[in-house]
Order: sequence, then structure tokens, then C-alpha cells
Amino acid sequence: MSTAVPRSAAAGAARAGRPRATSRDTLAEAACELFLEQGFDATSIADIATRAGVSRSSFFNYFASKSDILWAALDERIDAFTTRLEADDAEADAAAAVRAALVELGEGFAPDSLALALANAGAMGLEEELERERALRRSRIAAVIAARLRAAGADPVRADVAAAAHAGAVLSAIEAWAHAGAGRVPLAQTLRNGLDAASPTLPGRVQQLRVVARAERFDDALAFYRDVLGLVEQESYQGDGGAQVVILAAGRATLELSNAAQIELIDRVETDGDAPSDDVRIAFEVADTVAMTDRSANGGAAVEATARDTPWRSVNSRLRAPGGLQLTLFQELGPE
Repeated sequence: MSTAVPRSAAAGAARAGRPRATSRDTLAEAACELFLEQGFDATSIADIATRAGVSRSSFFNYFASKSDILWAALDERIDAFTTRLEADDAEADAAAAVRAALVELGEGFAPDSLALALANAGAMGLEEELERERALRRSRIAAVIAARLRAAGADPVRADVAAAAHAGAVLSAIEAWAHAGAGRVPLAQTLRNGLDAASPTLPGRVQQLRVVARAERFDDALAFYRDVLGLVEQESYQGDGGAQVVILAAGRATLELSNAAQIELIDRVETDGDAPSDDVRIAFEVADTVAMTDRSANGGAAVEATARDTPWRSVNSRLRAPGGLQLTLFQELGPE
């Protein structure tokens, strides 16, 4: 289904709910109206100035080009992001500094000309223009992140990969936010999802969380985790005396520490009271808890608690997997 806004509605979207406060606002609104009416390429700066009721020379007091009308607000945030990271203490945690600065970049970002253009790129004839300009912003953000990570001693290749991933997350989040209807949810929320996806690339003091599990029924356990849950086999080794080990990738790794009271609360929410938590329980985030629970049961897991909604807006189930590990499958539902 198309996310484009009807022209009559789109033309007024930038000004809905607020008066025209400045010549900059007026120029941006006039430009978006003209882009919708006659296309980006066919609209001149003189056209925009005439529609806005200002002189052509006044246009350049606010914008350097037609494209700048769309990107100026984000560019200001990228400037602030750059200043923050360049001024950051090189001895501070670089990964935390990068994430905090990127989260700040998205805070309070309001629907503007860029969001309108992204949602109506076809109608405005902007597809190629937006792609070129997106690439420039990705490059700017990535360069700043890579420099900060290198200053903290990160391997140059890892720094570049992490920088590219996080810069891509920013632009992808803005695009998704615009197409979902900018203003329905804060950009910061969509941006956090993108940063979560990129976060495994950030270098840190701990590079990986690996759970080492003893599996007496080795082949059954491997088939369950690799073939049923879909974990990706990365490495495998065999040794003397029948020794076997397989390393499986399971997406982003986190360590959740809970005290006894929290464990009791989780058990009340997640089970019927008859499947208490082991000292260590493995949780996998999945796209559909109900479907994956059924698939897991068919693949050899014992269901200890069926899928149910939790107060934390997730759907959780609890299983006993082949090999003996206790599992939670959880599906994040997002905001109401």
C-alpha cells in the first residue's frame, strides 16, 4: 500500500498546526508545494521565491540550493553531532559516546520538508536527488563515527564497518519514520531500533557474549538450534576422543542480570507457576512467539509455558530445549 500523501494534504502538511513563522518556513512550504505541483527539476529558485513572496536574493539568506531546503534541518543536527563527538574525551567509552550522540541527533526531530519529500518522492520527482543527498549524509556521519572510534584505538576496518552501519541506520530510520507517517511516532524511537541493529558492529571492551552449553544429546541439540530456531553455524571443530563443538550465531547478544525478586516476578508473568527459572536461562527474541513455539515443540523442545502477553509489551513462552537448556522466546510488540 502506498504511503504517499495526497497532494492537497501533503502541501499543507508542513504548515499544519502552526502559523508561518519565518521566511525560512515560508520558503520551505512554497518549495514543497511547487515540487508536488510541477516536480523538483522543473521548479526554479525564482519560482520558490515568487510563491513565498520574497526576493530571489532573500532565498540565499536561508538556503544554499533547492536541495538544501529538504536537508537543512538534518544538516544542523549532523553539525551538532559532529561537534559533540569531536569534543568528546578520547579516553571515554567510544561505543557509548557514539550511541548517545546518535540518539541525541534524533531527539525532538519534527516532521519537516525532508519527511514530506521522502514520503512523496515519486510525486515530486525526487528519487535520484534524494539518493545522491542521502549518500552525502551517510558519508558525513560515518566519517565522524570512524574518526571517534579510531581515536579510541579501534581497528581501522572495524571502525569503518561500525561507522557505515550506524550512518546507514540513521538514514534508514528517517526514511522508515517518514513513510510510516512522520509525527505518528517520534523519530527517536525508530532510530533506536536502527541503532540496535547496528550495535553489534561497535568495538568495545567485550567483543562477544558466548554461552557455552554442555549437550549430552549433541546431534539433537545441534539440529534444534541450527535447523529449528535458525541459528547460523559459524564454526565447528572435532577433537580427540569424539570431542565436538559447534559455534552458532544468534544475533545481538545481551546479558540480563536480575535479582531474586525480579526472577519471581518474571516467573509469575511468564509461567503458570510450575516452571521456575533455572539459574541461567537463555532468551531468544523472535518475530512471532506463537509460531516459533509451535515450531520448537515440533522440533523436539518441551513447552514449559505457552505464549502469553506480558506487562512489558512482549509475548513470551518458555521451553526446555534438547540438551537441557531452559529457553524463553520473546516477541517485542513495540509501543501501543
